[in-house]
Amino acid sequence: MKHLALTAAAAVAMLTAACANAPPEDPFESYNRSMFSINEKLDAAITKPVAKAYVAVTPEPVRTWVGNFFGNLNDPWIGVNNLLQGKPADALSDMMRFLVNSTMGIGGLLDIATEAQIPKHDEDFGQTLGVWGVRSGPYVMLPLLGPSTLRDSLALPVNATLNNSWHLVSDPVLRNSLTALQAINGRARLLGLERTLDEATLDKYRYSRDFYLQQRQFKVHDGNPPLEYENFDLDDGNQTEPTGESP
Repeated sequence: MKHLALTAAAAVAMLTAACANAPPEDPFESYNRSMFSINEKLDAAITKPVAKAYVAVTPEPVRTWVGNFFGNLNDPWIGVNNLLQGKPADALSDMMRFLVNSTMGIGGLLDIATEAQIPKHDEDFGQTLGVWGVRSGPYVMLPLLGPSTLRDSLALPVNATLNNSWHLVSDPVLRNSLTALQAINGRARLLGLERTLDEATLDKYRYSRDFYLQQRQFKVHDGNPPLEYENFDLDDGNQTEPTGESP
């Protein structure tokens, strides 16, 4: 989607003016913290109230069906990424999930594939780039979209364009409605986590950053990430390379 690509590009461009006196994985911490605060305020004012209203008027089974529907539409793109990562068996499994849920699961509303023990995977083009050896680059807090890295930001337009087949829907009203429904349903699933985050740490930004970076490392390496991390210190040109790979 064009607006996602522009958002990612604008955020990356703004980083040139950010403070680099920060941890190696977060050289733009000053900018990122500001954007984190802005995103939190927008969420509190708009997204969270809409998600709460959605939960209030939508029965839980219906929300489950909605989540299943969008999850089913994600499976073909997940399969493509598994194939690009050299995992044909997982790619075949993803395609089988899509076929089973699209037919027996009434268009994906029911997750018959999981009941049939066909595993659900979670892959995207950012992970594929990581498997190909592209390093993650600095941590980036994107406007509205939240945590990312330079690599994941560059992969965002590809994911947005090729993931979820409703982007091919010609009717803009229906297409935008589906996009909004997915966003609202996804935010509704996160309700209640704010209390856990508030109680877990005094620094929500640092906690969110570290969790995101660790999660991405875990996913890129299929649960077996290396211990070494990249050095993103931009203050000088004497960057030292880690002894291990950390895509």
